[in-house]
Amino acid sequence: MKFGIIIETNDPEKAWNGVRFGNAALKQGHETKIFLMSAGVEIESIVHQKYNAKKQIDEFVLNDGTVLACGTCIQARNQVGTEVCPISNMNDCVDMVVWADKVITF
Repeated sequence: MKFGIIIETNDPEKAWNGVRFGNAALKQGHETKIFLMSAGVEIESIVHQKYNAKKQIDEFVLNDGTVLACGTCIQARNQVGTEVCPISNMNDCVDMVVWADKVITF
């Protein structure tokens, strides 16, 4: 199955669970992509002792998961794209939704 995950939050627990879901899907052999939008583009800077979203997203990338990030959302926060959060756009989000068998939003 193909999963598209949209993460729109910088809440540590929600973002952490969203990426954990992605990691679990990859481990079960499912193709999985994550699209970060709104506050979700802040995922690399989320700091929380218990809910380490940065560690989860790094693991997701190491396991060949695809991460896309809303360029407008990144620019609105005066950030730049990174290896983990490459700049994309809404067309890429639409393409992911069309590609996916299931879309999950956190």
